[in-house]
Amino acid sequence: MVDNSMSPHGGLLVERVVRLEGDALNNAMSLPKLELRDQLARECVNLAYGFFSPLEGFMGSEDLDSVAKNMTLASGYVWSIPILLDVSQVTINQLAIAVGDAILLTYQQQPLALMDIQEIYNYDKHFLCQQIYSTNDIAHPGVERTNAYDEYFVAGPITLINVPVINPPFNDYWQTPRQLRDTFAALGWSRIVAHQTRNVPHSGHEWLMKGASLAAEADGILVSAVIGEKKRGDYIDEAIVLTHKKLRDAGFFREDVHHTSTLLWDMRYAGPREAVFHALVRKNMGCTHHMFGRDHAGVGNYYDTYAAHRIFENLPDLGIKSVLTLEWWYCPVCAGVAYEGLCGHEDQKQELSGTYIRSIIQGGTEPAALTLRPEVLEVVRNCAEQYGFGTPFVEDDYLNGRTPVMTMHDVECCCNVCTCPDENL
Repeated sequence: MVDNSMSPHGGLLVERVVRLEGDALNNAMSLPKLELRDQLARECVNLAYGFFSPLEGFMGSEDLDSVAKNMTLASGYVWSIPILLDVSQVTINQLAIAVGDAILLTYQQQPLALMDIQEIYNYDKHFLCQQIYSTNDIAHPGVERTNAYDEYFVAGPITLINVPVINPPFNDYWQTPRQLRDTFAALGWSRIVAHQTRNVPHSGHEWLMKGASLAAEADGILVSAVIGEKKRGDYIDEAIVLTHKKLRDAGFFREDVHHTSTLLWDMRYAGPREAVFHALVRKNMGCTHHMFGRDHAGVGNYYDTYAAHRIFENLPDLGIKSVLTLEWWYCPVCAGVAYEGLCGHEDQKQELSGTYIRSIIQGGTEPAALTLRPEVLEVVRNCAEQYGFGTPFVEDDYLNGRTPVMTMHDVECCCNVCTCPDENL
């Protein structure tokens, strides 16, 4: 039996980052090159820095089959979401790659990582979707993503050889698990509760964090903003990160109890399974608790409102405790933000829904302080002008013209005299 409670997951923080130069760099550049799309590049970075510990690379068939059927790796460690590198038969033939080969993974036509191929295999995607998402409905975004995978998967450990540049404003919030753990130590935090977010915070989010912090008796709150693939209508990434920091800067959280960082991740919307994945990743980042509200990582009506709460009941101790919360709303009788587990005026509640908050932002009117902080709204509007081409919501101009979250050094920068900032290492 393995000990799933160890932190990092598996007991060792995976760190696979090297800088190549001279003959070693020349040898790497001579390898077959496989260009990665955005999602896979982000996952490659996460693997290299240990966000996905104990994984050292993209999954093989034994791990994938165990994750699909048992929600564990073949080793027995709990794991709930596949981390896969898909490739077509055409590409395999073009690159003439086989098990035992080394390849160079590239991104933006620049070197990113080395990979040692341990396996090339295929897997039943219909079965995989049913196991991971509990559906094969093509309207589910995770099912759509999985069905779009090429027919084969390449498995093996990766080593990052060209550290991406994290562009402003995200460079101030990007930290590796090692750096986050060092930050928590410097702050004197031993009990850290994670808040996952893809939204501009309204007062319900604010009180969700405050309530979870009290319930966990936490020393601090880590706001972990998910930065990844965007679709039209989402909040722009810059607004998400900067508004959460504003809550602290404006004094709604003390500086010594609140910290904002980013996680490069493309949501699968796998509901309860993704909740388990989020808990494991935040454990690797140094957190001891993770808050879960209603519909965590869900989409549409595929999962019960509190499915992400119940899934942990049948799992071993994961070394990170779940802080399970009900809904927060505005109650006109209580004259403030109220909690479902306490407020007796449910028939008069005013839900702090995303639709309602968006109507405030789009309407150009000042909200009541008990729904969306004016300080937050000001940052949203500034982000719209500075980053969003006039709107805080993703539209075509943003998708086509934004500054990427990360960009690659030209290979000539991979040397001992590189002047790129150390915080991106």
